[in-house]
Amino acid sequence: MIRYKPRWLATSVRNKLLAMALLPLLVVFPLLVLAIAVWSNITYDRLLITKVRSDLAVARGYFDQVLIEVGSGTRGVAGSQRLLSAMQPSETVSQGQTDAALRERLSEARRGLGLDFLLLYGTDGQPLGSAEDNGPHAALPLELQRLVPEATLGPGSRSARLMRLDTMAIARMAPQLMPRLHIPLVPTRNAAPDARTTEDRAMVVISLQPVRDAAGRTTALLAGGLLLNQNLDFIDHINRIVYPDGALPFGSEGTATLFLDDVRITTNVRLFQDQRAIGTRVSQTVRDRVLGEGQTWLDRAFVVNDWYVSAYDPLLDATGQRIGMLYVGYLEAPFRLVRLAMIGVMGLIFLAVMAVSAWFSVRWARSIFKPVQQMNQTMQRVEDGENRARVGALPARDELGALAGHLDQLLDAIDEKTHALQRWGEELDHKVADRTRELEASNASLQLAQQQLVKSEKLAAIGQLTASIAHEINNPIAVMQGNLDLMRETLGEHSQPVQSELRLLDEQVERMRIIVTQLLQYARPTEYAGYVESLDLNRTVDDSLVLVAHLLAQTRIEVVRELQATQRVGFNRQELQQVIINLLINAIQVMPEGGTLRLATTDWCTADSALCGAELSVQDTGPGLAPAVQERLFRPFFTTKNDGNGLGLWISQGLLERYGGSITASNRSDGRGATFSVRLLTEPRAPDAARAGTHDGRPGAVA
Repeated sequence: MIRYKPRWLATSVRNKLLAMALLPLLVVFPLLVLAIAVWSNITYDRLLITKVRSDLAVARGYFDQVLIEVGSGTRGVAGSQRLLSAMQPSETVSQGQTDAALRERLSEARRGLGLDFLLLYGTDGQPLGSAEDNGPHAALPLELQRLVPEATLGPGSRSARLMRLDTMAIARMAPQLMPRLHIPLVPTRNAAPDARTTEDRAMVVISLQPVRDAAGRTTALLAGGLLLNQNLDFIDHINRIVYPDGALPFGSEGTATLFLDDVRITTNVRLFQDQRAIGTRVSQTVRDRVLGEGQTWLDRAFVVNDWYVSAYDPLLDATGQRIGMLYVGYLEAPFRLVRLAMIGVMGLIFLAVMAVSAWFSVRWARSIFKPVQQMNQTMQRVEDGENRARVGALPARDELGALAGHLDQLLDAIDEKTHALQRWGEELDHKVADRTRELEASNASLQLAQQQLVKSEKLAAIGQLTASIAHEINNPIAVMQGNLDLMRETLGEHSQPVQSELRLLDEQVERMRIIVTQLLQYARPTEYAGYVESLDLNRTVDDSLVLVAHLLAQTRIEVVRELQATQRVGFNRQELQQVIINLLINAIQVMPEGGTLRLATTDWCTADSALCGAELSVQDTGPGLAPAVQERLFRPFFTTKNDGNGLGLWISQGLLERYGGSITASNRSDGRGATFSVRLLTEPRAPDAARAGTHDGRPGAVA
């Protein structure tokens, strides 16, 4: 299988060496840079994701710790003796004083635990006391009543519960927290469609603990809780724990957010310079992944107005329902810039390495191809005839230097042998010349006799033919012509009535003389042959058309020329025009009603390119050639016309064969007319040599 190589690479060792030296630099190095860039990009992304995953673990740990602290703190207050003492009325203390003491104890405990509310309910869910003056005046909300059996029967949970409460529940339990519930929803790009304009629900961390007397009986229920809506201290504390000062390099900023469903209810992400993005919503893609599928999101995400490396974790309530999300993340832009800077620095380093390597590679390649190029130039000079050309000493001491030395030695040996061969050749030429002169001197008489014999035989045959023609035809023609002239002189004016008959006799006598001349021309070609020239076939065809223009003008024949031959042909100009004009006249005569005369020339060569030339095709739209006519077409005196002598094609064939050409005739493939094809040789050939090589009248195969 032949594989294509560029010409610049296939014809130069220098280019091959340069390609071999530079290919690793121009192909392998860029691929290596690309692979490293892709690998570093993937690795860098994985590091960023690993970082945000650990940040989420820290934030989740703190969030769970808050749940534990709220639960354990509320449980401690519920089991304290001070709360039991404040709940029990005394005979010496009024009911009002007892309520005040209970409220003071609950208020002190709420402040100590950092809770937003601390409420005391009876086992039937009715309010008993509160840490605030405007404590609850309604029963325990329905959302919390399902926790009462667990709280009254069990020892109490050590961890608080995360719950989603409606506005009415918060109004009953802690009306002072109502202003923090109303959060206007901010239109957010890519968020899920929502007809609401505000978020009035609450996300609460709540713990419900039993209060038991000395006998272990549950006498009351203590409810402590933390409202997460707009709890900026809580979210800022998470952010400080996860992203302390200096934790993020390159000027990146860390953020944390709590979501109620897909709404940011507390966050340190900025919507504007000083305004937090509370009320904005998460994108629908993140919402579907985290809240819809319950999976943790660890990837890039567009947060409010910039791209962050983000982590979202679903938050579950006491029943296991997903009610919100915990988010931590940090700005991606500084890391992206650092990554691009690293790739740029790495690219510059590789470019510098490639430039230095290319410089050294080109120098080393030059040390190889320069000696090879010098040797090639030396060989070219030797081929051009500069036999004393040599490579000379090379600075290289490697195999190429040794090869150059061996080449010079070989050229010296060849030069010496060439001179010796020339001397021997000259001596041999002298000996051959001497021997030839001796042979020529001894055989001169024999050759002269042989030449005289051949010449005599030829002259005898030609003389016999000529004498026969002159005796048999020319004498009667002369007698006839003489009698015609005598009749005109004798009759004088009385010959006028038969002038047309006399003129017809003159024409027939002239026709007979032309026939005799043509016979002699064919029988004695050397006497009638002209000079052989290298002719342009296309131009010869054009010149011949000019000569028959008066005949074409009398017909309705359209001449179509397709002259595409580029090879010149060897022929006598007048004789070639005679052949072409003969074919043109025949074509015109077979189309008396008009038609199309097509003249086409093309180049031709044999399969082995031993012979080449040009071919003329003359096509008419006449009646065509019958099989009997086609068989006898080139025989002498055969004609299909009443006024023809049947010698035109016969003589044309003889002229063509004299110069090594040929002529064939056939009907057109469409059945509309005949085609005469004339094939001519490129190399001019003498008429005698051409004639000698055509004993069978067919000098070459005709396609």
